[in-house]
Amino acid sequence: MKSFYVALQWLIAPVLFFSGYKSFRDNAALGSVRLNRWGLHVVRVRLAAYVAQLRRLLLGRYVPPAVRQAYQANGFVMHKDFLSASALEGVRREVFDSDWLLREMRQGSALTRKVFLDPARLVDSHPHLHQLLCNKDLLAQMRYVAGTGGQPLFAIQALSCDGGKQTDPQMVLHQDTFHSTAKAWLFLEDVSEDGCPFAYVPGSHIRTPKKLQWEYAQSLTARSHPVVYHARGSFRASFEDVRQMGLPEPVRFAVPANTLVIGDTYGFHARSPAVGKAAFRIEIYASLRRNPFLPWTGLDFFSLPFVRNYRGIWTMSLLKLFARWGWMTMPWKVVGRGKVRF
Repeated sequence: MKSFYVALQWLIAPVLFFSGYKSFRDNAALGSVRLNRWGLHVVRVRLAAYVAQLRRLLLGRYVPPAVRQAYQANGFVMHKDFLSASALEGVRREVFDSDWLLREMRQGSALTRKVFLDPARLVDSHPHLHQLLCNKDLLAQMRYVAGTGGQPLFAIQALSCDGGKQTDPQMVLHQDTFHSTAKAWLFLEDVSEDGCPFAYVPGSHIRTPKKLQWEYAQSLTARSHPVVYHARGSFRASFEDVRQMGLPEPVRFAVPANTLVIGDTYGFHARSPAVGKAAFRIEIYASLRRNPFLPWTGLDFFSLPFVRNYRGIWTMSLLKLFARWGWMTMPWKVVGRGKVRF
């Protein structure tokens, strides 16, 4: 049975090669030391970057030059006072005063509470949130950073970090996958220096020779790496690794409320540790990731008229289906209805 399963992995490998599949541990072909010694992983990284660059040529006309320049230089864009004062107050009131269906996920010492948002269900009850999710500037900038078209997944996200125990795997510098993706955070409250701020290594989204050399080395050992996230293609990097790649220290986003950050999470990023005490963060979160090898920006399933306004429902339904089939473990556990704040 094991030999049959391995043979099946090799059989489907050509399809996985041209997809966003990233796990070295779970596919014998993509995790093959021999193939990666010949450059399999680096070829995927280079090809995905080239295709994303072509798509950005089409998407760039929808964002200001300053956004393009900030992304090209740093891998992220940041906007303080993104919303008007009245719009921010409306979003905060709708988020904090409403009862939501809450889901939680624990990763080491960190607990993340999430409410997946669907624009169609917010039109009448939460107009400020609905307007934010349909904000054309936000959508255009997310698509540019991700290097792809499509409909982002939005959520309210509350994060609790234990200041005494630093066992959160997301506190280690890492890249989410081998290709450009976008994540966005609109912080609804001030984020302090000791409040578990998001951190990003500027310029780490660029495929420099030193970074590609590092990725090549990781691909040779990833399949047997003791850290499961690393073995499944979300490479972890030490500060020494970052220095050897000629990259600067991470930027920590200790920022005031109403700051929007959009980052290409192919670049190295992390949650900064909480200092001395429990820390809390609350934000509107969004993510956008598609097949990195598609040459077009459209034809996105989640952008179809009967799907895009219910992206949260579709995503959770697919996750439940994959978990039922044994393809993955459901990460988000329903904990009931209530306020999003811890």
